Amino acid sequence: MKIKIFIVLLVFFASCVPQKEFKKVQRQKEQFQALNDSLKERNRKLEIDNNELQARVKVLENRTERLARDSIKRAERLVYYRQENERLQDKYDDLKKTQEKILKGTNQETKKLLREIQSTQEQLQQKEDRLEELEDNLASERDRLNDLRAQLNQKKERLVELESALNRKDSIVSALKNRVSDALYGFEGEGLDVKIKNGKVYVSMEDKLLFPSGSTQIDQRGKQALKKLAQVLERHKDINIMVEGHTDNVPVISNPSFNDNWDLSVKRATAVIRVLMNNSKIQGERIIAAGRSKYLPLETNETEKGRRINRRTEIILTPKLGELLEILNMN
Repeated sequence: MKIKIFIVLLVFFASCVPQKEFKKVQRQKEQFQALNDSLKERNRKLEIDNNELQARVKVLENRTERLARDSIKRAERLVYYRQENERLQDKYDDLKKTQEKILKGTNQETKKLLREIQSTQEQLQQKEDRLEELEDNLASERDRLNDLRAQLNQKKERLVELESALNRKDSIVSALKNRVSDALYGFEGEGLDVKIKNGKVYVSMEDKLLFPSGSTQIDQRGKQALKKLAQVLERHKDINIMVEGHTDNVPVISNPSFNDNWDLSVKRATAVIRVLMNNSKIQGERIIAAGRSKYLPLETNETEKGRRINRRTEIILTPKLGELLEILNMN
């Protein structure tokens, strides 16, 4: 505004002053114009500087705000840490008091605690001892079980052997019965019976086949049957022979040959044995003579038929049981 007034004044004076003065004024004008341009340039730079300063101020203000916020957070964290520190300090103090209380505990409480510890240790030791004892017992039972298992296996083996031996014996008995039956085939229906009983072969001969009534002398037909039987027994050296004489319950008349039924039954048995041995090479140690008298009847003695059946001689053939006895007596 001032510059415009100045220019107007110059124009006014220019019309009133001489040329020299006008040039002077003109130069001043130019100087002022240059000064004005200089001031404008400076003002522009100042505006730029001002803008830069404002931008920097803005940055600083933002940073100041962040710092302020950080400061608040740090203050809050500081308060939290102080509170946490106080809490930990209180806890530490409580623990310290507890420790001091424990350390300053009475001797009675300490002794009680030691007794409890010692009792627990003793109980634990007892349980360990019991466990060792149980383990030892278990080992012993295991050994005993192994021994029993071994014994059981041995007994099973012996049982198999025994069954095998029994089967062999049964086979021998069955074969012997068949051979005796075949040898005495022609005497069937004459009071002769061959059967297996209790694992033995029973050859039963009634008196009518062997002896006349009240006699111990074997008749010819009986001797023929005994000779055939002797041939079979001679070949079977593993057969023991028992000859049993039996009578009915009718008392015999005493005579020089025998006194009673006992005597009669025994002498009839020995008479059969003599025929067997005289007609073969049967060893005497294989033969036993026995008299049963009237005490082992097959039928009632109240009838004639029953008494006839009861008057008999039984030749009992038994396989030698040495193998079976040996198996049974094995340890």
